[in-house]
Amino acid sequence: MMKYILVIGDGMADNPVPELGGKTPLEYASIPFIDSLAAKSELGSSKNCPEGLPPGSDTAILSIFGADPRVCYTGRSPLEAAATGIKLKPGDVSYRCNMVALEDKNAPYAEKKILSHNGGSIEGEQSLELIEYLFSDPEFKAAAEKAGMSINPAPSFRHIAVQSAADIKGIKLIPPHDHLGEVIGPLLPSGCSNAEVLKQLMELSHKVLDKHPINERRRAENKLPANGVWFWAEGTGVELESFYDKYRKKGTVISAVPLCHGIAKLSGLDVTYVDGATGELETNLEGKVDACVKALEGEYDFAAIHVEAPDECTHNGDTKGKLQAIEWLDSRVMKPLVGRLDAEPFDYRLLFISDHKTLTSTRGHDGEPVPYMIYDSRVDTECGLPYTEKSGETGPYLETGTMLMPRLFEL
Repeated sequence: MMKYILVIGDGMADNPVPELGGKTPLEYASIPFIDSLAAKSELGSSKNCPEGLPPGSDTAILSIFGADPRVCYTGRSPLEAAATGIKLKPGDVSYRCNMVALEDKNAPYAEKKILSHNGGSIEGEQSLELIEYLFSDPEFKAAAEKAGMSINPAPSFRHIAVQSAADIKGIKLIPPHDHLGEVIGPLLPSGCSNAEVLKQLMELSHKVLDKHPINERRRAENKLPANGVWFWAEGTGVELESFYDKYRKKGTVISAVPLCHGIAKLSGLDVTYVDGATGELETNLEGKVDACVKALEGEYDFAAIHVEAPDECTHNGDTKGKLQAIEWLDSRVMKPLVGRLDAEPFDYRLLFISDHKTLTSTRGHDGEPVPYMIYDSRVDTECGLPYTEKSGETGPYLETGTMLMPRLFEL
């Protein structure tokens, strides 16, 4: 009997970092177990983000799960909407509605800089309270109703807004995490009349939220305020092919991130929720490993673990945190996972990969190829290389991430 595992370290891959002696974080971090596994594995590189589409987890993880973004991608937020059961009607457009931190500066809204794409890593209850306060504020509520917009709150910085009868033809909405530290004027919605509506709502959100007691407390605690919202990742309803019909594998996905939950549900995969899984550096990695092993001991042929922390740390400009996240993937995910799998009565194949690069230099995403590793418990390839970007370049090159699942399943 054979079982299959996917582990995604979101945004692990990177370019050389001068502060790390010209090494990438994967080269600099201490990951002895992952490197020992890589020495016995197939190493290669995969282009998960197709040219012409945004480089990010939405396009990359669709590819990894075998769904071609060039065919099925309408935007990121519809995938996240699916995670919470939001049904988009014809004419509906969904948006990611981030809580963001804008600089405290006595200047017009458009002249301020965006300091954080996640409201200073705002915690769940505070984010819920702020977004509910915003959409109940009389002035903002009237403007949102006029725009045909409703909000679907989430216990994190990631909310989903839905706008009915919305025209997004020609619209340009910018991912906030790709422009941290920049003046927002040139980044605000543009391209069509509806963009002006969204821009006005964003400016009004800053007016309503800036002096909220939660944000005043955050400032007093030396935290960034979640003093605005940012609309991006627009899209309409989406359908994905059945994962089981394509690969004949029953699977589950273990992640703290709505995007992964949505892709799973749209693909007919199950979702396993883990208490204490946050999508941040401090998260329940042990719970994810335990959930994965138990899933494979049960009815599932395939289980996927997604770890968001390397990506979030890079966006936050926290290189030390990114290194810690990578090292914990080694010591708290891969080592105990493989140790437990080796004690099971089945053979297994394990794909370990970064979905995309997240660059320390820009704090943004990059669509270049990333290294992958496929370990087979039955085989020692004797390749002898560590898991790094350079090692990936010595092996097979997959021109699209949709080639990964067939390779993992030996199809």
